[in-house]
Amino acid sequence: MTDFGVKDGAVAAMKGVALNLSPDLTIHDLTHEIPAYNIWEGAFRLQQTAPYWPTGTVFVCVVDPGVGTERKSIILKTKSNHYYVGPDNGLFTLVAESEGVEEIREISAANRLPNSQNSYTFFGRDVFAYSGAKLASAGIDFEEVGEKVPDNKLIMLEYPKPKFENGLISGGIPILDIQYGNVWTNIDPKTTNQLGLKIGDKLSVKIFDGEKKVFEGQMPYVHTFGDVKEGETLCYMNSLLNLSFGINMDDFSKKYNVGSGTNWRVELKKL
Repeated sequence: MTDFGVKDGAVAAMKGVALNLSPDLTIHDLTHEIPAYNIWEGAFRLQQTAPYWPTGTVFVCVVDPGVGTERKSIILKTKSNHYYVGPDNGLFTLVAESEGVEEIREISAANRLPNSQNSYTFFGRDVFAYSGAKLASAGIDFEEVGEKVPDNKLIMLEYPKPKFENGLISGGIPILDIQYGNVWTNIDPKTTNQLGLKIGDKLSVKIFDGEKKVFEGQMPYVHTFGDVKEGETLCYMNSLLNLSFGINMDDFSKKYNVGSGTNWRVELKKL
């Protein structure tokens, strides 16, 4: 997973490094369309997809605006026995929370592509693809990656957590359903159950960008889009079982200028 896109040879170079180490490796693309420098969106896409991959999978992840600086290059092993290779810049925030941290290792110089020591701007190729391929192909054990990093030293991003308080639910908007413009929150069933939310309830919804209110309106809580008329708003549980907002056959995010990220939050209550 990267923010490189596929217009040039960066992704192909990373794959070449990996296959040169072990031609038998199987390589899949999670996505290379993370918006440039958007660490948060990379963190979300990892959490969205990683649980469906087999244990032992090695994820090479590059959204690295601080490439070549003092930030650490690490491999994170989670309690689900997945491995995440990339920069320690918050990219692994959500998988660390959802899967639990088993151990973290800082990638040593010995696990860097030979003769790349003077390259400072392509760690995806020189460090992450190379060390990830060594680990995936059993060229090294996890303990040989490098020195241990204390769990509490992992860089974690701050974001609005879902909560229920005084009859009001609040949470964040981590991501948009890009193709259709639906707005996905991080409000889970555990939180909605505290409100006693049930199908057919009508909700008052407010959406904020920081302290600026961007949207205020009412909508029903339903199973799916076809439960309301075309052009009407709705609240529903998405495929990740998080509360979401949409318009049947239209783009909610564009119509109401709603975005996503750590500054965006939502408040809702039953009417």
